[in-house]
Amino acid sequence: MNNPQLDQIFGALSDATRRGILMQLSQGETNITTLAAPYQMSQPAISKHIRILENAGLIRRAKRGREYIIQAAPEAAEQARDWIDYYAQFWREQFDDIEAYLKQTGELK
Repeated sequence: MNNPQLDQIFGALSDATRRGILMQLSQGETNITTLAAPYQMSQPAISKHIRILENAGLIRRAKRGREYIIQAAPEAAEQARDWIDYYAQFWREQFDDIEAYLKQTGELK
């Protein structure tokens, strides 16, 4: 399965800072300065994290007055969840089949 959008989503989620930003945004929209506050990094570094999240579709940015307001965009995260759910179910079924086989052969009691 080749899905570049899903690759971007998982790539964005692979970084602890970006996951932290998403956690902050789960409490509601905010500005970049507030998002940057918990992290000891430069404004360009935070901006890079914001761009990665935005390119993955995990956040939206809107200009209000002189500042940008950032909000979570859950639709992209739902794609990742759907992918994980599909494979979790697949592996559960595989392990259930193995367990049934082992019980049938008497190798598992």
